[in-house]
Amino acid sequence: MKQFLSFVYKEFCHILRDSRTVLILLVMPIVQIILFGFAISTDVNNVRLAVYDPSNDDATRQIVERFDANRYFSLVETLRTPQQIEEAFRSNRADLALVFEENFQQNLLHGGTGNVQLICDGTDPNTATLVTSYASNILAAYQAELSAGTPAPLQIVPEVKLLYNPQMKGAYNFVPGVMGMILMLICAMMTAISIVREKERGTMEVLLVSPMRPIYIILAKAVPYLALSAVNLATIILVAVYILQVPVAGSLFWLSVISLLFVITALALGLLISTLVKTQVAAMLASGMVLMMPTTLLSGMMFPIESMPGVLQGLSAVIPARWYIEAVKKVMIEGLGITYALKEVAILSAMAVVLVVVSLKKFKYRLE
Repeated sequence: MKQFLSFVYKEFCHILRDSRTVLILLVMPIVQIILFGFAISTDVNNVRLAVYDPSNDDATRQIVERFDANRYFSLVETLRTPQQIEEAFRSNRADLALVFEENFQQNLLHGGTGNVQLICDGTDPNTATLVTSYASNILAAYQAELSAGTPAPLQIVPEVKLLYNPQMKGAYNFVPGVMGMILMLICAMMTAISIVREKERGTMEVLLVSPMRPIYIILAKAVPYLALSAVNLATIILVAVYILQVPVAGSLFWLSVISLLFVITALALGLLISTLVKTQVAAMLASGMVLMMPTTLLSGMMFPIESMPGVLQGLSAVIPARWYIEAVKKVMIEGLGITYALKEVAILSAMAVVLVVVSLKKFKYRLE
């Protein structure tokens, strides 16, 4: 028994000496429970509301006040013309538009029926369904309160209109997310593993003493994954269009340019990971923790970022996949021009430059 306890003690010592093992065993569960606990939520919060109210009477003002007081909605803009409704969605300023008919209160009190249109972004069908359901409940509650003081029942009729995805196809939401996840994993993880494999086997030293400059050796390791990512991108788009029936509503050229920029960012991230670890196993674990889980949970691929706590929203801002998915949705799904995706393109470009510079600075051209 004493010998058995000695072996147990030895094993504990081995585990505690390895900081990476301790990180995986003790820290990763805490990170996972926090991310899963806060990020995975079916609730929708902070819905940005835009209102077009040509009637501007007491009834419409009371309804708008109810929406603004509700914890799910936040009034961000009052529209003056119908043309501003679509522009609010194109500019990503609103998630829901509340459109009243003219003479709403008069039609409701004297005709018994008032019409309201709920216009929502349908690129994420689940979120759109929840948002319109919340809005319909507020209208129903106001209708019930108003009808209680009148002899005849009053009816507020909400008409739901979903932009960009009127058929409520789930593929419109997950295709951009899958594109971001696949390109990120193939480029970053495989680049990191391939470079670390050369270091682990000792062949990187042979490559570095060759006549070719080290920078070209690094680029040579990345080019095949760039080409394979281009093939994967073409395959994903073909499957999305011809099998999943998700059309490319915008420019295919700009979609390819944005994807290429994202691939370069992912390759640079993989190179950075390869400079921080020494074994293939460590590279795979680092890629899984740094890329897989955050990309899945915090990029907006599965859960709306607006529903997350402020800390996780800030953390999601440093995940390249988030900006790529948003740009793809604008160009591919919503059919917007590149001018509407300039913010995402600028952020991805800055990330690519920073990652490339840091990776090259940290890369050891003379291996021990």
